[in-house]
Amino acid sequence: SDPDRAARVLDRHHLSSVGGFTPLVLHVPGQDPLPEIERILAGYAETGSSVLVLSADSGRCGYDTRPVLDEAGWAALLVNLDRIRVAAADHGVLAVLHPHVGTMVETGPEVQRVLEGSLIALCLDTGHLLIGGTDPADLARQVPDRIAHAHLKDVNSSIADRVRSGRLSYTEAVRDGMYRPLGTGDVDVAAIVSALGQHGYDGWYVLEQDTILTGEPRGDGPVTDVRASADYVRSVLRAWPS
Repeated sequence: SDPDRAARVLDRHHLSSVGGFTPLVLHVPGQDPLPEIERILAGYAETGSSVLVLSADSGRCGYDTRPVLDEAGWAALLVNLDRIRVAAADHGVLAVLHPHVGTMVETGPEVQRVLEGSLIALCLDTGHLLIGGTDPADLARQVPDRIAHAHLKDVNSSIADRVRSGRLSYTEAVRDGMYRPLGTGDVDVAAIVSALGQHGYDGWYVLEQDTILTGEPRGDGPVTDVRASADYVRSVLRAWPS
């Protein structure tokens, strides 16, 4: 929350900042997200961040329930996405929308409505798209020009099916191990990297290892899965011609 302090910490560890996940309520007519966006973008200047990863927050706590958007809500959401895209570009920042379980843009038809109704680029989150019913590899092949950022996750699709059918909440599914180390679930990461690479993708691949700890971790805990995922991504990238 303190960009100056964040910049000092990053510098101390010889790190740079890509950007940040930014959930905002965008679908309420008359509720302007631009003042908050301008505040965030001012902080981006301090840390040298370049990607604003938006999610269309439901306004509810957590990701287990969400309201249904009416036409006025959709109109406000789409207009705000384009307003934020322009405001971010004015600061030299790329704004992308992150389809996310439990937000206002989760399912395949909702992703398509954003693609057709706005100009904002997408964050291809391979896990959330699959859980929401979109094959991320198909999306990468269909609209590679709209994908400007990527979050790599792998998913156990049998657990994801239970989330889609309402038999399991999202939180319960994460706790039960729905997210898997890359290469051990049902997301075709290699096909996604290939599809984007063929169309000249030059954005980031961000490794995310979502988990919920229910007790003291054994051994290295989640770090073991992170190492496995990182090794898998390196092997995929090595196989793709530079």
